[in-house]
Amino acid sequence: MITPHRFEHLPQHTPITVVHRGGHPELVHYGSFAVCNAQGKLLASAGDRVQPMFTRSALKPFQAMPLIGRFAERFQLSDVDVALLCASHNGEPAHTQRVSQLLAKAGADESALACGSHAPYFFGANNLAPEPGAVFGRLHHNCSGKHSGMLLLAAALGEPLAGYLHTDHPVQQAITASVCHFTGVPQPALVRGIDGCSAPNYAVPLPALATAFARLTLTEPDDLYGAGPQRIAHAMCTHPEMVSGQGRNDLALARAGRGDWVCKVGADGVQAIASRSRGVALAAKVSDGNLKALMVAVVSALDQLGWLDEAARAALAEFTPPPMKNAAGLDVGQMVPVVHLQGL
Repeated sequence: MITPHRFEHLPQHTPITVVHRGGHPELVHYGSFAVCNAQGKLLASAGDRVQPMFTRSALKPFQAMPLIGRFAERFQLSDVDVALLCASHNGEPAHTQRVSQLLAKAGADESALACGSHAPYFFGANNLAPEPGAVFGRLHHNCSGKHSGMLLLAAALGEPLAGYLHTDHPVQQAITASVCHFTGVPQPALVRGIDGCSAPNYAVPLPALATAFARLTLTEPDDLYGAGPQRIAHAMCTHPEMVSGQGRNDLALARAGRGDWVCKVGADGVQAIASRSRGVALAAKVSDGNLKALMVAVVSALDQLGWLDEAARAALAEFTPPPMKNAAGLDVGQMVPVVHLQGL
């Protein structure tokens, strides 16, 4: 007999997207949303506001913050560099070449990366297949930019490059302090896990993640990280092609925001978006990790918030799925948003 696992608490998600057939719900995707300002005030929400949820790659701006806030000038980091340090990139040549350059600044090469390797995201995002026999290395890993930043931070601190992912390494201790500073979650309350790239990752309540992104919109220097937040926001908005790449939702969102939105996806259904002009950010999670369902709900939430004009709505039309057709060409149903932000 298989004994079911018991968890003390499970997130109290709410339906955010539904696939209907004949006007009747068939598939229901659950999730949660939080909208906050830089002072941590919850402006709107749906679903769970309390349970910690893993941030995954949405955490990258704050993992890069200790380096960018303190050592950007020492390494002469450009806006393109900063964007890549916060990226879940496609493994396109522009990405891998830039990672190599960043590693050289740390006195390292590809072998120092502890992220592993996988086929570039570019292929799956654009419905393409790699050439037969193609070989990919650690530079192609979507997190290689983040890892090169960790190695740069180790070099700046005068610490060993080896073991930079260990939780007791000064690099990870500096990152933990950054996460606590921007989310407002004290270190004892952080839930720790290991990300897909082997780096430590943290779960925080969605309002804390939204607050952290809203703090990227502040125009005054941060008390601890100086101009780091402004540099990160500017770089991610100016070079979204480095943050993700062709065919990816972060690039589409950033282009729809036309320089106003700081956008970062996280694996298994996390999305954060900050509006620089409004000083407000949204954080979202779909419980089953379905990115298509998440984006349908995110576009609806942006519309409810009043962030979409006609140009932005048109730019995000690709995330509104057409009616589903069966093998005979008949319309049989559609995926639609049902998320309702409370508090507006």
